Amino acid sequence: MTAMIFQLLGGIGLFLLGMVLLTDGLKDFAGNALREALLRFTGTPFKAFASGAAVTLMVQSSSATTVTLIGFVSAGLLTFPQAIGVVMGASLGTTGTGWIVSVLGLKISLGFYALPLVGIGALLRLLAKHRWRALGLALAGFGLIFIGIETLQDGMQVLAGRFDLAKLPASGFTGHLAALVLGILMTLVMQSSSAAVATTLTALHVQAINFDQAAALVIGSAIGTTVTGALAAIGGSVPAKRTALTHILFNLLTGMIALALLPAFLWGLTLAQRHAGLEPGAVSLAAFHTAFIALGVAIFFPFTGAFAKWIERLLPERGPRITRHLDDSLMAAPAVALEATRRGLADTALELVDVTLPLLDSSVAAVDAQRRAEIQAALEQIQRFSARIPSIAEHEPLSAFHIAQLHAMDHLTRLFARLNIAAETRQAMVQPRLQQTLSACRELLALTRLCLRGQAPDDWRSTMQRHVRGIETLHRDERLAILKQTAGGGHDPLQAMASLDALRWLERVSNHAWRVSYYLAESADSRDSSGGESPPPVDE
Repeated sequence: MTAMIFQLLGGIGLFLLGMVLLTDGLKDFAGNALREALLRFTGTPFKAFASGAAVTLMVQSSSATTVTLIGFVSAGLLTFPQAIGVVMGASLGTTGTGWIVSVLGLKISLGFYALPLVGIGALLRLLAKHRWRALGLALAGFGLIFIGIETLQDGMQVLAGRFDLAKLPASGFTGHLAALVLGILMTLVMQSSSAAVATTLTALHVQAINFDQAAALVIGSAIGTTVTGALAAIGGSVPAKRTALTHILFNLLTGMIALALLPAFLWGLTLAQRHAGLEPGAVSLAAFHTAFIALGVAIFFPFTGAFAKWIERLLPERGPRITRHLDDSLMAAPAVALEATRRGLADTALELVDVTLPLLDSSVAAVDAQRRAEIQAALEQIQRFSARIPSIAEHEPLSAFHIAQLHAMDHLTRLFARLNIAAETRQAMVQPRLQQTLSACRELLALTRLCLRGQAPDDWRSTMQRHVRGIETLHRDERLAILKQTAGGGHDPLQAMASLDALRWLERVSNHAWRVSYYLAESADSRDSSGGESPPPVDE
């Protein structure tokens, strides 16, 4: 009895450890490739579904995909409707583990031949450098998976000889429901639906359970795997909670449909075994797992838009709109946290530009106090969030991206201070001699708005620089002319000071807007703040 328990626990442990090493190793070896693929190929619902399935097949973990997805949605990298497609794809992609176990792990005794993989992987992890260390981790994990399956299989054979689990209630709704609940509990304990499915496949292979029980256990594991995503979303942003709820509802409803249609599925599998050459046992169970998830995708995928709107009504946005992407759960992924910070800064900059533009018209009232307070609160919250991001000094591109954001914060804070403009200064802007400067500043702010929304033309940099330099030239020339005229008695000194303040205000606002655009308009992946032409420094 003790040996059997040790073998079962050891087999499950080796399989889980192998899955963790394989998942982490592949993610590290791929670097940003998986992240970029997930972000790049999610433009349409079908692309989102395909990318979710492909990434999950590659890393062999729907939980890893879902947790990563929750982080992307929280940071605003993916929209919620896009996330729904990825969730469905991840659920289908995770069924690939069942095929690996049933076709390779159980049919061919690979435990002995997997030992060299573990050794080679361990040596790579210890001796290699950079990405090859991660590949060694993945190879060792892949080998441990098959060693774990073989150990688990030996333990299950002993269990089948001592206890006839197939005699437990299996037929009827009650028996199926009991097995489903057991599958959920197995997944909760193991924290891996792949491990629960592998255990079920192994038990079926050694005939410790019958096919009906195994099918219900697999359904339960599909439902239980949603817990990891739910835990990741606790205390998270509203988009994170929406994504986790989508995963729960999709797998739960798909599981209930599969349980209700289980007799029909069993009948279909029997036909496939007779007429299509489908192997009975573990391979048929892997086919069943893929089939009922695919059925769920076929039912819900056409209604992705409606499903997204229903979830959004169920969990409406709460709290400040500007800083909605700042989720503390993102701190575990500094790159994603930095992108969330950038988006928060960009949204704050848009609000700031929107309240600054009307100030160029002297007939418009001053900035609303409540809106001004919201912008100030957003800036302070972003600064606090940015300060908590873990150190990334060793990662040069991310470090440069962080420095760019600090530049942007500085210029946004200074631009916010420019909202304090005296009525006399605003009145001075209507002078004919200031209209050219005023017009250039207005055009530059409008272009800033387009940049922050990602709608700017390709030549936005040169256009902005031209406006900024033009405003600097006008400021210098007009300032000298006003001072000369005032000294010659052609200007009232008080009016001259108001005109000079207006010129200085327009130049500073233009400079800060240009720099904010430069540091925030492009993504972390496409810009290195140390490259290209950097904006010249500006003094207050």
